[in-house]
Amino acid sequence: MTISSRLRRFIPGLALLTFSAIAAAGEQPVPRSWIDPDTGHRVIRLTDEPGSASLYFNINAFTPDGKQMVYTTADHGIGVLDLATFASRPLVKGPVGGGPGAVVVGRKTPTVYYFKGSSDDPRYASLWAADIDTGKQRKIAELPSRAGIFSINADESLGVGSYIVGDGEDFNGRQAGQATPANWIAEPLNKEQKMARRLAARLPMIVFTVDLRTGRIKPIFASTDWIDHLQFSPTDPTLLMYAHQGAWQQVEKLWTIRTDGSGNRHIDPRIMQMEGSGHQWWDNNGNIWYDLHFPENVDAFVASYNVGNGKRIWYHYDQQESSIHFTRSADGALFAGDGSTAPGAQWIYLFRPELIKDDHSLGENLIQPGRLKAERLLNMSRHNYRLEPNVRFTPDGKYLIFRSNMLGPVYVFAVEVARAVSSSGAE
Repeated sequence: MTISSRLRRFIPGLALLTFSAIAAAGEQPVPRSWIDPDTGHRVIRLTDEPGSASLYFNINAFTPDGKQMVYTTADHGIGVLDLATFASRPLVKGPVGGGPGAVVVGRKTPTVYYFKGSSDDPRYASLWAADIDTGKQRKIAELPSRAGIFSINADESLGVGSYIVGDGEDFNGRQAGQATPANWIAEPLNKEQKMARRLAARLPMIVFTVDLRTGRIKPIFASTDWIDHLQFSPTDPTLLMYAHQGAWQQVEKLWTIRTDGSGNRHIDPRIMQMEGSGHQWWDNNGNIWYDLHFPENVDAFVASYNVGNGKRIWYHYDQQESSIHFTRSADGALFAGDGSTAPGAQWIYLFRPELIKDDHSLGENLIQPGRLKAERLLNMSRHNYRLEPNVRFTPDGKYLIFRSNMLGPVYVFAVEVARAVSSSGAE
């Protein structure tokens, strides 16, 4: 007997909606929660506003006590979600931001940092902070032309950002001076061609820090490579990770650097043609994780790099369980993925890591191998993957939070890590 048939047997009247029932509901109220008939895991819609969304997967969204999460609201502002009650409230009226990293929660205080554009000149924006508990807002600094802030360091003394010098077209097809809606998302059609054009343009860029106390702007380095995905270490306030953007096999992807510009270091040297890495993030212990392909659509790992001693772990995963983004629970016991357009991979996945025991291997500085054992938590076949779900664990590890258009409009959802329906069909 399948989980779906058990649900029909043990839940009178099928009070819990299936995806087909949801789709057929038409103008009926959007369901607040249901149990996925394919997996037995409970799904909860966390936000009420169509167009609300969770943050990019590697951007901190949680307050330091782990009790609240910020998200972007339908008016492109900022809302706050209580993780105990799932009650939401507005915090900052929109529009704010303008891309990944536009909204970041501090790791030391319950503060959300964001930037908002000038109404007079769309090339310019200012950096702001809002107290999540009191709602009080303050302006920190005026940013350089075409600049944005992408990350806040561990002690909340610095923010980091970048900007293109001049009026060259960026990846999103924008010129300097063009107005951009706060929720603007690049058209995913022909994305590879757009990325190739942006990489080939060799536009001059500046990476800079901003002092969150004084507003002082300080350049770290300049480049004509495409620099993106700036992320501060959650444990070391002077350590920054960044990426050379472009087709993964065509760039030396992942680097770390100190905030004074020293220690610029490439951390993922290639050993195979067409090898590619990306979609990187820091774990809570200050180690780097990323998706690693040998090559794409052939073999893949979730890989780690210990910035302290250089040790590496590679967890293998099957291609039919590929995901746009992977993530790791706060305690390191579990991983998750948000699925992809690969055949059969339209699921929210939970992964249990298993290390392979070494038996006196010869060699020095060897990579520690492992594998990821997958469990399907949620059928995402009705999700349009032109929108990235950006899955993340809640701080207590009980839920995976993601954004989805599986009900039509975009909402923020959570799926329980523990199964709501047992093998006998009982909750």
